[in-house]
Amino acid sequence: MVNALSKLLETRDWLLADGATGTNLFNMGLSSGDAPEMWNDEHPDRITALYKGAVDAGSDLFLTNSFGGNAARLKLHGAQKRAHELSRISAEIGREVADRQDRTVIVAGSVGPTGEIMAPMGSMTHELAVEIFHEQAEGLKEGGADVLWLETISAHEEYIAAAEAFKLADMPWCGTMSFDTAGRTMMGFTSADMAKMVEKLDNPPLAYGANCGVGASDLMRTVLGFVAEGVERPVIAKGNAGIPKYLDGHIHYDGTPELMADYAVLARDAGATVIGGCCGTMPEHLSKMREALETRERGPRPALEQIAEALGAFSSAADGTEEGAERPVRRRSRRRA
Repeated sequence: MVNALSKLLETRDWLLADGATGTNLFNMGLSSGDAPEMWNDEHPDRITALYKGAVDAGSDLFLTNSFGGNAARLKLHGAQKRAHELSRISAEIGREVADRQDRTVIVAGSVGPTGEIMAPMGSMTHELAVEIFHEQAEGLKEGGADVLWLETISAHEEYIAAAEAFKLADMPWCGTMSFDTAGRTMMGFTSADMAKMVEKLDNPPLAYGANCGVGASDLMRTVLGFVAEGVERPVIAKGNAGIPKYLDGHIHYDGTPELMADYAVLARDAGATVIGGCCGTMPEHLSKMREALETRERGPRPALEQIAEALGAFSSAADGTEEGAERPVRRRSRRRA
């Protein structure tokens, strides 16, 4: 499939993605518990500023403000009938920002989890998930998104449903999962599991990988897990800017721009092609990441000891793929910050 992202990937050996959505919007005045997607309609100037902040910092692609824009999530705010509309507007604003640049910038339509447990453990059926993801995909497509971007997924069943929905929408896509439970997703999936699953999909993503999770160190270990499987598909790394801490009534991430610059280079050297940040990653982090990627020479694949020394200790002793590892207890997905 010929598309803007594939064309850009053919000319570059790394791309810089964007950073946080929620963290930046909270700094603009979003209140806890409010749906960020409502701002697409109510405060388009602030969403423009969000996108422009990433682009001005050097991002080659940015995600739209539509992470929780599916009907299942918007139902919590009585706005389930606006899923298509709010997603469309998020992409329209992004299209305007991207088209004003003098370089290629990719508008990636963000699609987050439904927030429901998939059957048979929960009530969300495959058919309903496909319907929900397809509705949002059509809105993002109509708004001008270049590619769909599935993120922060915990259940492989939801990933599979989204792949089917995106095929119905006839849109290229990328997809990441969040490995935040001792190297596994909340639903027990490992990096090795994901790499194998992606290659078996009828509609595989252009690129796959990990986002969010615990911190940059853990995400790096997951990236190494993808690479170890030998899948010849671009890997995405979007790690949090350090670890969240509650200070003076606000959530603060302790990852400095310098730390995120080190992370970006290590991610590239580990085998990631699309590199960005997630929760806590601000434009100042992205600027340092871009500078580091452009100026530091490519090095050998980093060892775990090198990663821990540069980015901090891992949150668990292993990545969940070792023989006999226990699978974590299932719990619900959370919003990307």
